[in-house]
Amino acid sequence: MDEIVTKIFSLVTLTTVTFLLGGCAMSEPWTLAEGQHPQSLEKQMSDTVGTPFLLYLPEGYNKIDGKKWPLIVFLHGSGERGDDIEKVKAHGPPKMLETQKDFPFIVVSPQAAAHTNWNSNSLTVLLDEVIARLPVDVDRIYLTGLSRGGHGTWKMAADHPERFAAIAPVCGAGDVKSACQLKNIPIWAFHGEKDTVVSLQDDAAMVAAVKACGGDVKFTVYPGVGHDSWTQTYANPALYEWFLQHKRKPVEP
Repeated sequence: MDEIVTKIFSLVTLTTVTFLLGGCAMSEPWTLAEGQHPQSLEKQMSDTVGTPFLLYLPEGYNKIDGKKWPLIVFLHGSGERGDDIEKVKAHGPPKMLETQKDFPFIVVSPQAAAHTNWNSNSLTVLLDEVIARLPVDVDRIYLTGLSRGGHGTWKMAADHPERFAAIAPVCGAGDVKSACQLKNIPIWAFHGEKDTVVSLQDDAAMVAAVKACGGDVKFTVYPGVGHDSWTQTYANPALYEWFLQHKRKPVEP
């Protein structure tokens, strides 16, 4: 395992030099081992964007030439921010993937810096780079996140509704003024009835606003559950089956 991780970091370092020195150099495909491993991306735009992330490649990834894989982007909560990528494995898909090896998605789990919110521009750079370097089915990209990551899921999808086939915000809240931008994206939102950290009413208001715009929204409220609505959500196979039922739709005006 150490040898594999070393090779991965070497690849990322060489990629960084190419971007910083070559400017518009073409992105080369990533050739990586199956399973979940830490990665990092640094790309110079008007500013240099750096995003550490966990990358999971499913079993059989390197054995099926030409296959395009569905992609899940997972956004963690406040407690996992910082510079220790292992913290991202505390909850959600990254935790699950430490033991489950037959998950049929590529999974990208970025880490936000300490004391920051999720930034749509940085996430877009990362998503573009992953699509350029891995065989991603661009019509089956799914976005989900918990708590602060649930907020980030609502915001990222509203900022870039053309990118996602479906989203699943968990105990998050969105800006109701952006609700109509989400009307073409299937949404399954989750919240605990007794959540005292992120108000159920705030999430319910966002769900109602999207529905008022004609959006397709499911809303699961867990009776008696507090802020931890993510354990039940991400352990439920129905969520991933629901993701795979959806492909990206054209964005309507």
